[in-house]
Amino acid sequence: MPKITSSSITFSPALYLMEKVEVKAILGPVTSMEAEFIVNMGTKAQIPIISYSATSPLLSSTRASYFIRAAQNDSAQVQAIGALLQAFGWREVVPIYADNEFGEDIIPYLEDTLQQINVRIPYRSVISPLASDDQILEQLFMLKTMQTRVFVVHMSANLGLRLFSIVKAAGMMSEGYVWILTNGISNFLDLLDRSAVESMQGVLGVKSYVPKTKQLDDFTNRWQVKFQKDHPNMTKNPTLNIFGLWAYDAASALARAVEEVGDVNSVFLKDNKPSNLTDLDNLKVSQIGPKLLLAISNTKFRGLGGDFSLLGGRYSLQLIK
Repeated sequence: MPKITSSSITFSPALYLMEKVEVKAILGPVTSMEAEFIVNMGTKAQIPIISYSATSPLLSSTRASYFIRAAQNDSAQVQAIGALLQAFGWREVVPIYADNEFGEDIIPYLEDTLQQINVRIPYRSVISPLASDDQILEQLFMLKTMQTRVFVVHMSANLGLRLFSIVKAAGMMSEGYVWILTNGISNFLDLLDRSAVESMQGVLGVKSYVPKTKQLDDFTNRWQVKFQKDHPNMTKNPTLNIFGLWAYDAASALARAVEEVGDVNSVFLKDNKPSNLTDLDNLKVSQIGPKLLLAISNTKFRGLGGDFSLLGGRYSLQLIK
């Protein structure tokens, strides 16, 4: 039986939208792993794929010309991590990261930055998202035997919560240990229950920075009122995190591009290829795609997340705090 992954599950609806619905653009996908499958389809069909949350630095518009990253590149934070290590004079660090594309993709950029400031990486700890608590504890005990006490953690918030609950139980949150979070976890801390982050008390971290503006305050207030109206039984005040802001800005950019292009109800043409090829090879090609891609790429405005502009198909605002 073939292995079913989140990427293959996402692949099927995207293919349906391109083949049957003949969409002119797709807002998404959510993760970098899903994006790797879909961006190639978008390039073949000339359909812009606009993601507000696929942050892997290996996803590049030079490899997939119809992929637009309306989110911060993960590699933008490695300089801030390096500056943090320099400020405290830490000369060795162990990266702890998820055993998947999201976890691995940042590591070459982190290594380059640390090499430039003479910070050594004596060991790398790789943790599977499917690892049991005992397997994670085994990794931590191995780290305990080493001299290095400074760790950079890059993984999803869900895996990070599990890790730090075990870290605390293993006695590795005591004096002498240093834990630095990437924005893979820190961007989500505002959405987690207070009890869930108690195990992280004392850690350092970097996260995406959003300038405070009246536009953002007004939008957040309107959104909270509407959310509470739509979900009257929820007692917890809703929080809009950075990905919600990037999603709104990405949708706004697409709407502005559609207005500029005008009539997007153009035809799709099918290549004259042998009928025995796969569905992906037989994708029809959007004739409005090149104009829509150009319009999106040239869109500039003051968004909720800051000044929205794209450089080579990538979000150009790279603020970290």
